[in-house]
Amino acid sequence: MFFPWLKRYMPRSLYGRAALIMMLPIVVLQFVVFNAFIQRHLQEVTEQMTVTILRELEVIANVTSSSSTQEDLIEQASPLLAPLGMKLRFLDESELPAWDELAWNEFSGRIVRDTLREKFAPILAVKFLKNKQVKLIFSNELGPLEVSFSRRRLTVSSPHQLIVTMLFFSICMTVISFLYMRNQLRPIKRLADAAQAFGRGRTVEYKPTGATEVRIAGSAFLDMRARIDRQIEQRTLMLSGVSHDLRTPLTRMKLGLALLDDEDARPLLQDVDEMQQLLDAFLDFSRGVSLRDPEDTDPRALVASIVEDWRREGKDVMLGELCSDGTVMLRPGAIRRAINNLVSNAVRYGTRARVSVTLTEKSLRIRVEDDGSGIPHTQTREAIRPFTRLDPARNQDLGSGVGLGLAIVADVARAHGGALRLGTSQDLGGLQADIVIGR
Repeated sequence: MFFPWLKRYMPRSLYGRAALIMMLPIVVLQFVVFNAFIQRHLQEVTEQMTVTILRELEVIANVTSSSSTQEDLIEQASPLLAPLGMKLRFLDESELPAWDELAWNEFSGRIVRDTLREKFAPILAVKFLKNKQVKLIFSNELGPLEVSFSRRRLTVSSPHQLIVTMLFFSICMTVISFLYMRNQLRPIKRLADAAQAFGRGRTVEYKPTGATEVRIAGSAFLDMRARIDRQIEQRTLMLSGVSHDLRTPLTRMKLGLALLDDEDARPLLQDVDEMQQLLDAFLDFSRGVSLRDPEDTDPRALVASIVEDWRREGKDVMLGELCSDGTVMLRPGAIRRAINNLVSNAVRYGTRARVSVTLTEKSLRIRVEDDGSGIPHTQTREAIRPFTRLDPARNQDLGSGVGLGLAIVADVARAHGGALRLGTSQDLGGLQADIVIGR
């Protein structure tokens, strides 16, 4: 862009930018044509016609220069008045106007007045009347003299008609163009709304309409949405099927180990329990994106119930700041699973955890903090990848895992059109995990 500072003043929406592209040339063209016409044509023509009137008045003044009375002056000027289309009369002092009589939009009258005064004419007042008459009042040694004639002798009638016509048709064309532009941009807006809704985990009905390019983009979006839905469904079915099929042999192993002595069976039972936990993690990951539709959810009540459940288990989990007033379209089951995963990690790798909620007009933020060792900033992106275990960051003596906890949280956040952000808690010193969802 040639002028980067103009970027701050440009419209953000497609409607605003299209309207600017459509209106700016019209306004600039109107301004240029109007200014050129007024300055180079109308003003010059009016000045020339005023000078012509002034010359005719000079002729009348020369003919009547020997007049000694008002009646004598009018009598001597009478042979010239009819051919020139003028009328003369002397005014009393009480009839003299205090100022010029010009309408607010009387551009030509102001040119006439200024031209007469530039030519040093003894002009006292200029009156442009509504009956298409012009009256010029001059000073004369015999008394104030009023000269009246048709307005057409001084101004042309077409300029005003031209200006009004230009403005009228400009407004009409602008309205027509705006209606056409709105119809053309409406399919793009519907496509943007459908894409935004899908990004936030909702599927809305959409049918490609509009111009050819918009239809192609809409069809490509529908194909992409269908492929993503199939991939999610296939992933869910695969992980659910594998995990479900493995439960049967695990159950048989538990039954077989139950028949052995406790001394011999204890290590094997621990391995089976660990395998069971891994299968549960796989199932949670496969259910990361719930197929249920979002519903109005109070995030404050949801978080409070989760914290209360952990406190009943004897864990040091506390409520933080709850800046929330209202509801958000969420999948409560998926959000609950994500928060539970974060709290589970917090109490596992730390001694206490804190959960807070901040709800604004634009976003929802659910924050879980702990006082553990945290995750290095250079490994935050790696931490949310599935099947990733950050051994240096987390103490492996506290138990093993499959590395799906944060991946499930990130998956749930993305399904709601949000993101998982990891950082360092300023108050507790451990990991700070934020689930940020746009409204």
